[in-house]
Amino acid sequence: MNIGYVINEEIKRPSPKLISKFASVPVPNIGDSMNRTAATSGDVFSVNGARLMGCAYTVRVPAGDNLLFYYAIDQAKEGDVIVVDGGGFENRALCGEIMASYAEKRKLAGFVVYGAIRDRVEISQMSFPVFARSSCPNGPYKNGPGEINVPVNIGGRIINPGDILIGDGNGLVSFAQEDAEEIYQKACAIMEKEAGMMRDIKEKGRLDLKWMYDKLRSDHCSIISGQDKGNEKNYGIEKGGTGYGL
Repeated sequence: MNIGYVINEEIKRPSPKLISKFASVPVPNIGDSMNRTAATSGDVFSVNGARLMGCAYTVRVPAGDNLLFYYAIDQAKEGDVIVVDGGGFENRALCGEIMASYAEKRKLAGFVVYGAIRDRVEISQMSFPVFARSSCPNGPYKNGPGEINVPVNIGGRIINPGDILIGDGNGLVSFAQEDAEEIYQKACAIMEKEAGMMRDIKEKGRLDLKWMYDKLRSDHCSIISGQDKGNEKNYGIEKGGTGYGL
């Protein structure tokens, strides 16, 4: 085996039906259902706002080199998201409009590039989902080496081949396909809870903040009245603007 220059052709893919269940689930709710640990870092952004949903087909490349990125586009299957770990290098693009157009024609589900892209204006007008760290007009080298379908690091998030990726204008999350059903159920419960919170705000002009006052009280937080400086009292005994008698 040529260490550092390996192509793994076979990956275990989730069913398209499983992925499609997340079509209307906001990315933040998915992240919340995973104890808020599922997202890539904030420097991985959506170039065009298109919703991304698919199976991770991972690529690791040297900084600024896209030889195996091309291979991935040509060999990945419909519904795959090409996830490229370029080490976060920002001074040489790994793809542009041509590669994105070819991937879209092949019915791939999107790009995630931990590095730079170019043709940002053109890609921003496409419906093909692209996430990236930055944009730079410098073109890529095509020398290799690299690896395909190995664990990759995208903005501090380890993504494995076959993982499910969901992205929107809020950001990008990933999770193992084996966990998808549990995550979906939890995310739906969070959606329902937040819908109730929005109804309370719109219809009642209030938000249940009992949890906040309970936390302040359990922490023995003290409040000093602005009208009576120096008079310190235990927070939550006399205070409580939400009607919970704290």
